[in-house]
Amino acid sequence: MLCVAVAIFACLSWCTLAAPAVKRQGPSTSLQNLALQKVLQDASPIFGYYQKNQSSTSNWMKEYPDSTLLVHMNIPGTHDTSTWNYSLATQEALDHVTDLNGLPIYPPEVFRCQDMPIISMLNAGIRVFDLRFAFDATNSTLVFYHSQALQSETATVDDVLYGYYQWLDDHPSEAVLLSFNYEGSTAVHASDDAAVQLMIFNTLTSAAAKKYFVQTQGELGTLGEARGRITLLRRFPLDQLPDSYSEALPGLYFPASQWTDNDPDITLVYNTEKNLTAYIEDHYEFDLPAGTPASVAIQMKYNATTAHLIKAATQYPDSLFWSFASSEGDYNTPIETPQIMAIGNGTEYTPLGGVNQQLVPFLGKMKGKRVGIIMFDFFETSGDLIQTMLDL
Repeated sequence: MLCVAVAIFACLSWCTLAAPAVKRQGPSTSLQNLALQKVLQDASPIFGYYQKNQSSTSNWMKEYPDSTLLVHMNIPGTHDTSTWNYSLATQEALDHVTDLNGLPIYPPEVFRCQDMPIISMLNAGIRVFDLRFAFDATNSTLVFYHSQALQSETATVDDVLYGYYQWLDDHPSEAVLLSFNYEGSTAVHASDDAAVQLMIFNTLTSAAAKKYFVQTQGELGTLGEARGRITLLRRFPLDQLPDSYSEALPGLYFPASQWTDNDPDITLVYNTEKNLTAYIEDHYEFDLPAGTPASVAIQMKYNATTAHLIKAATQYPDSLFWSFASSEGDYNTPIETPQIMAIGNGTEYTPLGGVNQQLVPFLGKMKGKRVGIIMFDFFETSGDLIQTMLDL
């Protein structure tokens, strides 16, 4: 009788202990989803609120064969991508953080270069993103800045990357290229030191990053190799760390020593062994007398950009071409903001609009030509700008 009782007790004890393990199977999956939602929520000030979208522009790369070389493609991008939400309200809400950095901050329109979140950019066809990172005020997390302007206190680089990972899971035909650059002038004592470099290295070599980043080094391959993944365009050094760290990072490296400042025609060798070269236009500011109308600077920027696009269409067909249609003008007070340069201000001060409006008819004449990567400010104006580029 005692043996029977012991057996029954043992059975009940085992069942009591085992039952919760069975019940946890359902909640375990839900917990993973909840954790992802938490990360995406934290990322939303930069990435935007995640929603699935299967429009033609969210899947436009599906129309191209896997064998297509990325250097042969026309790919729209955004300059200073993270600044879309940098309004006066955002700036004032972050004053308690940026005050700790010890630098004055100019009005938000000086820093703002976009109007739409990353998720909307992706769905609109944008595939190249210019992301600028630095330490937060406590030197503990990597966040997004444009010069002194902190873009969000909660959205870390890690968080935003998970937004890209989720979007690529939903759009496996697409390839994304992320240009990462360390942003200077964020705080009085900030520097691109070993701690910053180690943290961005760890972020870009995490288990998740190894799954989603193309692991090829020093070359842009085919669209098929890049589909469903991110190609790293690295503009930051790892010179405070041993050489092995740089050797372990995937993607293309663009040394600052070769990326000359404010230059309309940069020639940069990103693979010395194979002599692979990038041709870059990054003429973003103009030396003009005070009082010069914005239309003059807009015309100068348009000329620099279109000259480079013509070069892309007619020379070095197997090289990477990367043009920035973005600019600003600090020769006037107040300055010509990125928005005025990109889309004008709707007055006789900019009678032809900005660079974007003037690029539409130019691109319309480039049908069948390779123009490469073009980075835009306020890309949604003019409304047919991106579609015109995709139609090439």
